[in-house]
Amino acid sequence: MENLTTSDQVALENISFDLFRKEVLKDYRLVCESREASLLGRKEVLTGKAKFGIFGDGKEVPQVAIAKFFRPGDFYAGYYRDQTLGFALGTSTIEQFFAQLYADPDIEHDPHSAGRNMNSHFASRLIGEDGEFLDLVDRKNFTAGLAPTAAHIPRSFGLAYASKAFREIKELGDLKNLSENGNEVCFCTIGDASTSEGHFWEIVNAAGVLQVPLAIFVWDDGYGISVPVKYQTTKGSISEVLKGFQKENGTNGIDIYKVKAWDYAGMCEIFEAGLQNVRENHVPAIFHVEELTQPQGHSTSGSHERYKPPERLEWERTWDAMKKMKEWIIENALASAEEIEEIHSKAKDLVRTSRNSAWEKCMEPILEQVGRSVSIILELSAVLPEKKEKLETINRQLASLREPNRRDIMHYLHQALLQGGNDPAASSLRAYYQELSRENTRFYNTHLYHEGRKKIENISSVPVRYGEDSALINGYEILNKYFDELFAHNPKVLAFGEDLGQIGDVNQGFAGLQLKYGKGRISDSGIREISIIGQGIGLAMRGLRPIAEIQYLDYMLYAIQTLSDDLASLQYRTAGQQAAPLIVRTRGHRLEGIWHSGSPMGMIINAVRGMHVCVPRNMVQAVGMYNTLLEGMDPAIVVECLNGYRLKEKLPSNLLDFRVALGNPEIIREGSDITVVSYGSTLRIIAEAAEILSELDIDCEIVDVQTLLPFDIHHHILSSLKKTNRIIFIDEDVPGGATAYMFEKVMEEQGGYRWLDTAPRTLSAKAHRPAYASDGDYFSKPNLEEIIDAIQEIMRE
Repeated sequence: MENLTTSDQVALENISFDLFRKEVLKDYRLVCESREASLLGRKEVLTGKAKFGIFGDGKEVPQVAIAKFFRPGDFYAGYYRDQTLGFALGTSTIEQFFAQLYADPDIEHDPHSAGRNMNSHFASRLIGEDGEFLDLVDRKNFTAGLAPTAAHIPRSFGLAYASKAFREIKELGDLKNLSENGNEVCFCTIGDASTSEGHFWEIVNAAGVLQVPLAIFVWDDGYGISVPVKYQTTKGSISEVLKGFQKENGTNGIDIYKVKAWDYAGMCEIFEAGLQNVRENHVPAIFHVEELTQPQGHSTSGSHERYKPPERLEWERTWDAMKKMKEWIIENALASAEEIEEIHSKAKDLVRTSRNSAWEKCMEPILEQVGRSVSIILELSAVLPEKKEKLETINRQLASLREPNRRDIMHYLHQALLQGGNDPAASSLRAYYQELSRENTRFYNTHLYHEGRKKIENISSVPVRYGEDSALINGYEILNKYFDELFAHNPKVLAFGEDLGQIGDVNQGFAGLQLKYGKGRISDSGIREISIIGQGIGLAMRGLRPIAEIQYLDYMLYAIQTLSDDLASLQYRTAGQQAAPLIVRTRGHRLEGIWHSGSPMGMIINAVRGMHVCVPRNMVQAVGMYNTLLEGMDPAIVVECLNGYRLKEKLPSNLLDFRVALGNPEIIREGSDITVVSYGSTLRIIAEAAEILSELDIDCEIVDVQTLLPFDIHHHILSSLKKTNRIIFIDEDVPGGATAYMFEKVMEEQGGYRWLDTAPRTLSAKAHRPAYASDGDYFSKPNLEEIIDAIQEIMRE
């Protein structure tokens, strides 16, 4: 620099200033556009064009500051206040923002959720049509937003933990399309009130323990809807409460930063330094963004004037970050008042144009359907004079709708079909109704599970093979040998959970494997079920194949919200663009203890639609299910039998190759008198009962359903019922639990009632939890004598 002339230095300073000015004004333009989108979005809800709206007004300035430091390869996990971040990073256009607000089901218009998710829930495509992960290193990755408070926080931990795994596990070094040596940061945002949720505290603790590159931005606008922060948080400040987590030399922990939402320059400076440390050193950080405002209140469901005092409202008008950024720009001669006004004007024009375009694209196919429907109904009225008046009334009502939606069209077409009846003249109307039904099914009822090449139905069974000298060993040893081979051949597989690492899990399925494959691939977790599941979701979303262990099935209740709201719904709410093929390994059923012997299968299967639920009767079956799941792209729960680990089984010779096709029950005992349907540990008691009953000339056919989700997709149980004409469903769940589910599937869905000679039965555990010890188990769950008596009663009818 000392060789430069004065004129050269001035020129460089001018260039530097000009670039800085352009960058600031670009950010301010984004702030204005996002604010205008919020204002116009609210109007669209209040005028009825959109159903509900919740916007990011007041949060714009911190988000344009954050966007400066979000790099390709980074991940975002957030909720519904982050529209500005989406605009700034190019993840969403304003037109797409409005398309989502209008719930446009065309994925070309709303590429984030195809109209399935609430507004401002952005998502970028992570997997291709073939089910393979895309190159995640060269794109900015938005994982699908969640509305339940703090529900996205568990996943954020897993997304950050994946960077730690990619950096530290040498076997993952070749996966260049998934990570750049773990240099990625997970950016997570959360409203201040939601930090009161247990999810937040569990994840902050886990991140501090494991030192993962997680950056959490807390939007603090002083309220949780109507409840002030003083009623939400001790000391009224989340950063004050978290001081004990502050990382110091020689300790783990987190870094804590406090910034003011209206201080654009100050935030940029702190974010840059703080995020660099997160990225380079994998030290998690909390950025407490204080003094935010919420100009339009919480959502379109009410006005914040109802609960904010006048002084607070006046403060918010004065300290609105957008207003303060404008003042700062003018004070520092970065733009004149006229230039600022021009930015505002252009922002309004852009947002208005984007809104109009989104609305026209959303309505165009609907209006075409209205026109065609009116035409077909008019034609029908001409050939059915006795129905003409009613059909014309239906037509007028449909045609008069100012802003029709798809359900209106289906309603009026159905009304017309009722008038047309079975008359051949109504065939065109019926065909069009069926055509629209198929289209609407595609829009609204698809992608609960993966539908590409790796969908579970495409994974065929491969029979288990045994050698002539196959050893007869304990069930846990079967699993141990399988996991040993699996980890040797598939570097993407990681396993973690309580007591899984050093002692090899409480039932020894992983005994000795941590020492062999390292603490990075097989690791212990603290007693924190939510973060275990979140860790698994994040790893799976980043292209790895995690196995997350929840020690006992009863403990699944801690994590059921995360499993249900996030993992199970992920593929549906992204229209198949994102997946997290996490395997949750757990164990349950028969054990002598009130807290370790639960079988809440009905609760689980109804909460986790979108996952598979496997209930193997032994460990060989479990191995076949693990292999199948690792071939697919769907998440699953595998419930191993607690009392099966020390039962003897033959060791297969094709441990890594055999597959159990999901949704295919297996007949484990053929019979002609009655079909007995069950799963898991109960099957052993049923088998014993069947032997006793055979001596009484009652021939039982025993069906192991193997999986509850999916359930008997080829109707094998119905085939058995056609042979026996009698059926009973038995399990260890509470009355009306999984037995009722199986009953409905076979009786109603499969039409099994047509083949009954006697009333079908269910036999379940008692409504209470099982009492402790052997007598408690006997009197709480179906026992041998109860099963025999129930089957005899059916046979006497």
